[in-house]
Amino acid sequence: MAFMEKPPAGKVLLDDTVPLTAAIEASQSLQSHTEYIIRVQRGISVENSWQIAGLSLPLPPKKLIGNMDREFIAERQKGLQNYLNVITTNHILSNCELVKKFLDPNNYSANYTEIALQQVSMFFRSEPKWEVVEPLKDIGWRIRKKYFLMKIKNQPKERLVLSWADLGPDKYLSDKDFQCLIKLLPSCLHPYIYRVTFATANESSALLIRMFNEKGTLKDLIYKAKPKDPFLKKYCNPKKIQGLELQQIKTYGRQILEVLKFLHDKGFPYGHLHASNVMLDGDTCRLLDLENSLLGLPAFYRSYFSQFRKINTLESVDVYCFGHLLYEMTYGRPPDSVPVDSFPPAPSMAVVAVLESTLSCEACKNGMPTISRLLQMPLFSDVLLTTSEKPQFKIPTKLKEALRIAKECIEKRLIEEQKQIHQHRRLTRAQSHHGSEEERKKRKILARKKSKRSALENSEEHSAKYSNSNNSAGSGASSPLTSPSSPTPPSTSGPVRKSGPAGTSSPTGLLQPAEATSGRSCCLSSFPSICFTGALEPFGRCIDSHHLHFQRDSFKVTSFSLYLDSGKSMY
Repeated sequence: MAFMEKPPAGKVLLDDTVPLTAAIEASQSLQSHTEYIIRVQRGISVENSWQIAGLSLPLPPKKLIGNMDREFIAERQKGLQNYLNVITTNHILSNCELVKKFLDPNNYSANYTEIALQQVSMFFRSEPKWEVVEPLKDIGWRIRKKYFLMKIKNQPKERLVLSWADLGPDKYLSDKDFQCLIKLLPSCLHPYIYRVTFATANESSALLIRMFNEKGTLKDLIYKAKPKDPFLKKYCNPKKIQGLELQQIKTYGRQILEVLKFLHDKGFPYGHLHASNVMLDGDTCRLLDLENSLLGLPAFYRSYFSQFRKINTLESVDVYCFGHLLYEMTYGRPPDSVPVDSFPPAPSMAVVAVLESTLSCEACKNGMPTISRLLQMPLFSDVLLTTSEKPQFKIPTKLKEALRIAKECIEKRLIEEQKQIHQHRRLTRAQSHHGSEEERKKRKILARKKSKRSALENSEEHSAKYSNSNNSAGSGASSPLTSPSSPTPPSTSGPVRKSGPAGTSSPTGLLQPAEATSGRSCCLSSFPSICFTGALEPFGRCIDSHHLHFQRDSFKVTSFSLYLDSGKSMY
């Protein structure tokens, strides 16, 4: 693709800082070897997951005899899973191009060095005074940003560094504003900003040239590393861990805070502070990579601060990243985890006070202090800066407005991502708590208690029903037996026909009203206007109405009459 061509339509701009997690799901035997199937997931969304087979990374120890046994394969799978967990949770290793290509070959199959070299070659056609000396392979952590050692043809001994970078997911500037702002960077003059010699851009990428510094960055100083070495070799496993002197910490910290304040006062978003983005020029720190925010590239510490909802502005992001930088300057290594519960002994309690205000649990939960507040803290307030260079960075009003809108969009995406992570974390905690052994025991105990309570309530309800029925039977059925003068059923106009046991008429054929009242009677609650009266012939010894209520199937009706409210009789 030519340097000034537009990016392909529908191109997906990935956030390379979104963590990839890997879980070995299964294994299968193929001829003479075992293949492990790994499910890889990007971020928190299960939809962004895929499967890969095979394993080309270094493996746990092999076994020559019995290596196809089921027990050995299961044990080996656990070892491989642990190995993958170590890689994906290590901040530097997880962002390595080799790891990304292995876990996500579809999105990281391109040769970015070749792409960058093609773009640079096209640029040199219009700018013949520059010449590439050699590519600086993997000196940075970004996959889509490449570096080349340069020289000017008429000044062959002078060395420069060219950086080429693709667009990122936070690029919200229009193409015109983006190119204007990139070309404006060489005009930025500040004692604590590393100057840009040349800058140009198209709709899909940017190219900048700076002077090469033999001393390297602040991170090179902390880790005693050579600037041209690959990023992994320099910083992943340092041989010696040693922090800086207290005076260096105070001076470098004050200089970095001053330039951050300058950029925020100008309305220029940064958000990319870390030790590799601070160039050392003698005893002076100079900030690098101002173009990253214009390109929309994700920050080095994004996977950290996206976990905390109170870190939701670019200023608070810079303050949080400054906490990481201060920790590295103090202890010679990054923190093991963030938030930091307790800090190791430091050269001064003033250092710990700043660290607590930026990296502690309380700070991450409640929010970051402002840059101005940090400058007023005892660690930096008494530092005297001597510089004769006057800051200068003129940004047209129209571009300031474009920067303001882009900054709001960057912060909006960050807030949305933090919200999704927070919801996912709550759901995961709830599912984990619900599925724990202790919680399952509690649910069983509660279920038993609820079952007992329900049975008790049903028993009480049945007892209440039986009691009501007994009261009804006692007042209606046994009354004629105890009180001869009790009222009779509704009067009839004539005698009532009496039925025999088999449904035939009785010998007399008629049942007189007085005779009819001598039997037991009961009212059906579902038919309040109809009464059954008749003689009950018990099968067993049913001596009272209460017994009849519970043993309602132990008697039969030998005769009955129906009385209606109208006074007429039915039989």
